[in-house]
Amino acid sequence: MPHESAILIGKKPPMNYVLACLTSFHEGAEEVVIKARGRSITTAVDVVEIVRRKFMPSAVVKEIKIGTEEVPLREGTGTKRASSIMIRLGKKREA
Repeated sequence: MPHESAILIGKKPPMNYVLACLTSFHEGAEEVVIKARGRSITTAVDVVEIVRRKFMPSAVVKEIKIGTEEVPLREGTGTKRASSIMIRLGKKREA
């Protein structure tokens, strides 16, 4: 059974999430799923590109899903819509 790890992107610097991805792979994860909403989407894309280009050239993007989610407002008065992205990063298979 493949081991998978999920990382939720927030307001921290991108390198924090890059380190989380690399740690997950080194701990044996076959895939890392990076999820973000709203303004954090750009950070998620940056994280994936930094991992692939600088630290782990053997990483490949296996799947990207985009969508819209209903997010509850803090006041409890309803919901708002927020764009979302899910990027599945995996290890390249050795031939």
